[in-house]
Amino acid sequence: MITAPVVLQHFYEPWGTARELLHCRDTEVLMSGPAGTGKSRACLQKLHLMCLANPGMRGLILRKTLVSLTSTGLVTFKEHVASEALATGILKFFGGSAKEPAAYKYGNGSTLVVGGMDNPTKIMSSEYDVIYVQEAIEISEDDWEKLLTRLRNGKLSFHQLMADTNPDAETHWLNIRCQNGKTTMLRCTHEDNPVLFNRDGSKTSAGEAYIGILDGLTGVRKQRLRHGLWVAAEGIVYEEYNPKVHLVDKFAPPESWTRWWCVDFGYTNPFVLQCWAEDPDGRLYLYREIYHSKRLVEDHARDILLQVTKVTGRVPDRKVLTAKDIRDDVRAGLREWTEPKPRGIICDHDAEDRETLSKHVGISNTAADKRKKIGIQAVQSRMKVIEDGRPRIFFMENTVVERDPELERKKLPCSTVEELATYVWEDKATKEEPVKENDHGMDTMRYMVAERDMGGRPRVRTLGGRRR
Repeated sequence: MITAPVVLQHFYEPWGTARELLHCRDTEVLMSGPAGTGKSRACLQKLHLMCLANPGMRGLILRKTLVSLTSTGLVTFKEHVASEALATGILKFFGGSAKEPAAYKYGNGSTLVVGGMDNPTKIMSSEYDVIYVQEAIEISEDDWEKLLTRLRNGKLSFHQLMADTNPDAETHWLNIRCQNGKTTMLRCTHEDNPVLFNRDGSKTSAGEAYIGILDGLTGVRKQRLRHGLWVAAEGIVYEEYNPKVHLVDKFAPPESWTRWWCVDFGYTNPFVLQCWAEDPDGRLYLYREIYHSKRLVEDHARDILLQVTKVTGRVPDRKVLTAKDIRDDVRAGLREWTEPKPRGIICDHDAEDRETLSKHVGISNTAADKRKKIGIQAVQSRMKVIEDGRPRIFFMENTVVERDPELERKKLPCSTVEELATYVWEDKATKEEPVKENDHGMDTMRYMVAERDMGGRPRVRTLGGRRR
């Protein structure tokens, strides 16, 4: 009996720089452009086609963290690029093992490994023909150069490290690398994406909605995400901030380090809760963060208690878990705290929200010192590198418990670190007042520094339930 071969049909029409990418064989190529230009789709399509056409080829898809890749690039790959191949069975997903990383495996022997630079051991021990990095501004130049050393599988007539990114400051290492001729930059535009624009240059209905969101942005975010420019924000408040210095790999703070929680309330605007650890020398480390809109204070209280406790006994079955349930389980010995309780919870001044938070977490809180000008100066002082070669404030990578999809859709900051690059002075000459926009994490951070570095103010405490 002769079995008919599987016929795979897939439609994709690349436009503009997406078409250029398919024909590019340069060793390093970067798709640079504003949000929504189809950069990731083009890179993933090229990888998929190369795997289908070259038996035994090895490719790699990665991002700074595997969890961010899973919620972005891999969704595009499964739903828009490889859906037919997955449905027919010529492509299957392997979830990984102790010896092998997770990967898509093709019937012709090609393999497409997936991973993150947050856990590079498995992916960096292999050799590849092509590597694709999504949102390359997230990784370091050292990461980039290490990836180049893994391009030696030899199944193709060329090797390639390709990447996509939204622009950053003009001084970013990726832009400098392109200016120096080491990396080829393909500049993408929204007109390259047929989902947004028709062939005649008119917007589709989806384009009208999406471009409308981007046109509503302001300042440097609009320049980067709407117009695709590599520009730095003018009049940035925290000029001392340097990701290479202040942004550190995530680690579990020692039990001996003092913990602090700081809160800026919000509903339409994001609610921010920052967890800080203070080392014996007084340095502050932001190690966990809730940054989310459209949720009630009591829901945020439950979420933070879930982060700091674990089940140790047989807890009751509940359809809906509340903060009170968690506190009751701790009191009954069915849960326990996994880290030290905060020495203080420093809050924005909304009395009702403070009372609600205190009631639901079972810990009292203190009103923040909200003096803005000297508070900013205190943060600037902490960001300066002192005699020992280190600053006095750090931010761990990937602190956010859950990214807010609505903020992502609107291309707004989803974390405190993402606010830092666009927090600017209203008047760049006088530097009296920052622009009151996308500053929720900035305010919360200022409360923390004020608590440790600024004295001489009355302290107002809201009392909650007993500590458990």
